[in-house]
Amino acid sequence: MFSKLTVFATLALPLLAAATPTARNSQPTTACCDSTESANSAAGAAILAGLGVVVQDVTGLIGLDCSPITAVGVGDGNACSSQTVSCSNGIIGGIGIGCAPITL
Repeated sequence: MFSKLTVFATLALPLLAAATPTARNSQPTTACCDSTESANSAAGAAILAGLGVVVQDVTGLIGLDCSPITAVGVGDGNACSSQTVSCSNGIIGGIGIGCAPITL
């Protein structure tokens, strides 16, 4: 019985770590998002509610299917063919929160 509990705990811990959002720093996250949606729109509110984010605390845009850009213009993997945004509240599960468009 104890061995089953140990195996379960060992397998469950990585899943919990993967689902936990990382701490946000004071710098906005530059990201490439497939699309953006107003945080105040019905679709935006539904997405934020699904993440457990209080809608009235978010201003600007939310980015959908976002990936961070680590260094603008360096290397082939950092080119954004969709929408480049700066997200002040980071990216959680591919959703950028508190984003503003960046025109390059």
